[in-house]
Amino acid sequence: MKLKDILSHKGPKVWTVKASDNIHNALQILVNQKIGALLVHDDKGGIAGIISERDIVRGCYLNSKELDKTLVSELMTRKVITASPEDKISEIMQVMTDNRVRHIPVISGDKLEGMVSIGDVVKALLEDSALQIRFLKEYLHGSGE
Repeated sequence: MKLKDILSHKGPKVWTVKASDNIHNALQILVNQKIGALLVHDDKGGIAGIISERDIVRGCYLNSKELDKTLVSELMTRKVITASPEDKISEIMQVMTDNRVRHIPVISGDKLEGMVSIGDVVKALLEDSALQIRFLKEYLHGSGE
């Protein structure tokens, strides 16, 4: 199973903010969309970073400025780990675990195809395992059960 399989069910929508937006704006999107991370774009539309709930909580703890005066660029993670639609889900799960990230943008060439979360990856792996178990049971016991 590959990331393109997750994206075919989840869809390509990726919520974004600009690096120059304030944190309050980012929080508003996170809360309203019930998501855990936003891709951050620079002024040219390229990927500047990613900002997650964890980044914001850490920033609030370390910085006592008001959120509407704090810029996304001050708290975002600048090193963005990306994946290809052709990457295997099991490999991406390992990348997420090794790098302690929960969200990975999926890029094909220069095109953003979507973003997957650790929840998406775990769900896909569980569904794949259940399907394999069902097929094995049918094979062992016949399709009549």
